[in-house]
Amino acid sequence: MSLTQTWCEVGELAAGQHLTVPVYHFQGVNPESPKVFIQANIHGAEVQGNAVIFQLMKQLEKMDILGDITLVPLANPLGVNQKSGEFTLGRFDPISGENWNRQYQPPNFDLATWYQTYQKLSDEALFEQFRADLLESCQQRLASPWGLSSGRRLALTLQNLAHQADIVLDLHTGPKSCKHLYCPEYDLEAAHYFSIAHTLVMPNEFDGAMDEACFTPWWQLAEVAAAQGRDFHPPVSAFTLELGSQERVDLFDANVDAKGILAYLSHRHVISDRVEAEAMRRFACRLEDYKKLYAPKSGLVEYLADLGKPTTKDQALAKLLRLDMYGADEELTCVYAPLDCIPILHFASASVHQGTELYKVMTNYFEL
Repeated sequence: MSLTQTWCEVGELAAGQHLTVPVYHFQGVNPESPKVFIQANIHGAEVQGNAVIFQLMKQLEKMDILGDITLVPLANPLGVNQKSGEFTLGRFDPISGENWNRQYQPPNFDLATWYQTYQKLSDEALFEQFRADLLESCQQRLASPWGLSSGRRLALTLQNLAHQADIVLDLHTGPKSCKHLYCPEYDLEAAHYFSIAHTLVMPNEFDGAMDEACFTPWWQLAEVAAAQGRDFHPPVSAFTLELGSQERVDLFDANVDAKGILAYLSHRHVISDRVEAEAMRRFACRLEDYKKLYAPKSGLVEYLADLGKPTTKDQALAKLLRLDMYGADEELTCVYAPLDCIPILHFASASVHQGTELYKVMTNYFEL
């Protein structure tokens, strides 16, 4: 096992200071084993992923590593340092207003045309060429003569690292949240290995997130090839792991999640050590069935639903308190579940405007 640390420059501050992120690399002994990229904390307040990377590295140091593993904690130095009083903001670029995790880019070439050019290659050579062109696409954008926004430069720099891997894990948290996994439909079997009970099944669509930037091009390539009578499974796996709530570090819980990641890496033969997946009931729903529930009016909120536990239709999820309406019927308003669901996360604040996203819930869920 060989562990090295380097620093990757992702931007500069107005006063000239260079922004860098730490990059840790475990050199594997088998070049045929899958390569792994894991990053955490692209959103400033979502710090638990750093603790998971810490626990993961502590365990990897004692293991036989077959495939290369690259880990990037504290991936967004601007976000993690974006404070307002005691709170970390860091979900949106303060200059552009864009979500830090919606600035990754799809390939800058047409996949159907690309496949026509390289269709006579063997699968192995086809994949090698496609990966090289994905990397070239990132590098061309980074070298744009028009320049880049700070968020786009950060995203493309990280994406350039991720495109070199066969397995990409992006570690996040919710506001107030139970653990959940974003998993592409073609790779749903992988959800059985992580220490996460709830899975959102993702379609073949790109919306700017890191996991989508990594798996969508390969899935689309597989579909283009299938239309020409050639079948192969997308060779790249990418997932977003939502590891509970923001503004929280729990090293014990981080060790649980690190073991779940190791169970998946063991299954994929990235490490030779055998790590068993945690036994638990696992539920999933399609992303289209992951619904948002908005506050019908403003007020102070008492959140009632237990996150991660099934809730029946018409069960109270929250109460809204309006002190300006004391003594009237509107002083307390109950918000009910519109149908059977599993609440996954809720808004972090106990005061909301009308129309605030109160909950996200899984509907039409099924057991894995």
